[in-house]
Amino acid sequence: MEKNVNSSGERKLECGDVNKCFQLLERILDGEDCDGSKEILKDKLSKCQPCFEHYHLEQAIREVLKNKCTKQAVPGELAASIRQKIEEIK
Repeated sequence: MEKNVNSSGERKLECGDVNKCFQLLERILDGEDCDGSKEILKDKLSKCQPCFEHYHLEQAIREVLKNKCTKQAVPGELAASIRQKIEEIK
């Protein structure tokens, strides 16, 4: 990953390795612990605007989904249908 810092101290407006950075950010949000991942995340968020925005968007989406999915009962037929579709995909 790119570790360049804007000389003015502001975040970069373009990420040099979007796919790799976004995968790392999502792994961290998923709770997968990589060596030094928290330090890498802190560094990326302080220096790269696209990574900063992606991280906070993903975090907000996950929080909404978590709240919406855990506070409402899912009809049994829907749950069975989703399980069946997942098994078909595997």
